Amino acid sequence: MKRQNISSGTVWEEEVGYSRAVRVGAHVCVTGTVAAERDGSIHAPGDGYAQTIYVLKKIAWALESAGASVSDVVRVRIYITDMKYAADVGRAHREILGDVRPATTMVVVSALFGEGSVVEIEADAISADESSP
Repeated sequence: MKRQNISSGTVWEEEVGYSRAVRVGAHVCVTGTVAAERDGSIHAPGDGYAQTIYVLKKIAWALESAGASVSDVVRVRIYITDMKYAADVGRAHREILGDVRPATTMVVVSALFGEGSVVEIEADAISADESSP
């Protein structure tokens, strides 16, 4: 089976040695994603809703780059730094993925990468089109 690595070009991908997403057959895995801008700054520091929308759009881009879409998402893992963000993060998740209704886990962690980062999301998808990449 062919493997396709998707890069968004961030410096961390090269430094740490990971891909934004990896596709093997019909399976696409998107790495944990925070609301980091291209320059490394965090989008909307401290704002769980805005960060979640931003992150899910980055995930959608990664999926599309791998020949999949958000409608193919089957599993989401959400990490938040405080329960006070849960409702806003959940609302944004529902707005983007509500009709898809993937299996989803949300857990509280002590910290995330980037000052002001309050949410990190990873996603797994299974694309109906197995011919990609």
